[in-house]
Amino acid sequence: MNRGNRFSLVLVRGDGARIVRFSFPRGLPIVILAGFLLLGAGLAAVAADWWMSRAGSREVGGLLRVIEAQRATISGLKGRMAEVQTEVASWRDLHARIWEPFGPEAAPKARRAGIGGPSATSPEPSKGRVTPAEEVDRLANVVREEGENLRALERLISRAGKALASLPSRWPVRGAVNSEFGGRRSPGGKGSEFHGGLDIGAERGTPVHAPAGGTVTFAGSHAEYGLSVTIDHGGDLRTIYGHLSKIMVTAGDTVARGAQLGLTGNTGRSSGPHLHYEILVKNRPVNPRAYFWD
Repeated sequence: MNRGNRFSLVLVRGDGARIVRFSFPRGLPIVILAGFLLLGAGLAAVAADWWMSRAGSREVGGLLRVIEAQRATISGLKGRMAEVQTEVASWRDLHARIWEPFGPEAAPKARRAGIGGPSATSPEPSKGRVTPAEEVDRLANVVREEGENLRALERLISRAGKALASLPSRWPVRGAVNSEFGGRRSPGGKGSEFHGGLDIGAERGTPVHAPAGGTVTFAGSHAEYGLSVTIDHGGDLRTIYGHLSKIMVTAGDTVARGAQLGLTGNTGRSSGPHLHYEILVKNRPVNPRAYFWD
């Protein structure tokens, strides 16, 4: 009921008896209604924010899981690459041990930068996508197989190393070969003759090195070889170095592979500075080129 400036609310029972009466100022219900509306709007806004936050949390959670998976992948790749690097690093020592019996001059030369060849169409892309982890695994397997092959070769070389080191497989001096092993025109220009070694061109004073270890059996002047050195390498194998300008060893010396024997010159029966290099097997000359590894 409405009385003046007040609004009354009466609660009655079913028999019409009054239970309680509330009396409010006339504008209070509108205020309460507005309050409920504002409260509802606020709750709706809070609910919307909560829903958006929940969706955002799910999205962030998904991103975090992706990042964690990528971190695990990167960690695995780092581990595999560390294994590959360790394996490749061990190859340096393996190569050194493999080539040691042959000497440094027989080792593979550094690769040059020049490349070339006809152009070709690009290969068809491989079917299926290869992940970085799969590519690294493939590389690691190739590296491991190569390492196993190198270690097998190193074991073989180590067993045969002493025999290989005793062979005169290195060039005693580097230079162009002026006269090969075998028949040739005589240096004097009259007739032909058999040449029992190689004449290697070199400027006077070029160091001459022993291609293998052995014992010096002769070091002195020879009628045809001029100043010369002879080394016995064992197993009925000897080497001769002729036309030297200076001898740096004496008979009876034990020399190691690579030891300096003397300097090139033009002594004896010679038409110009060079080294006469000869290999004798059971006192018979053989072609030195058959012993060079390179």
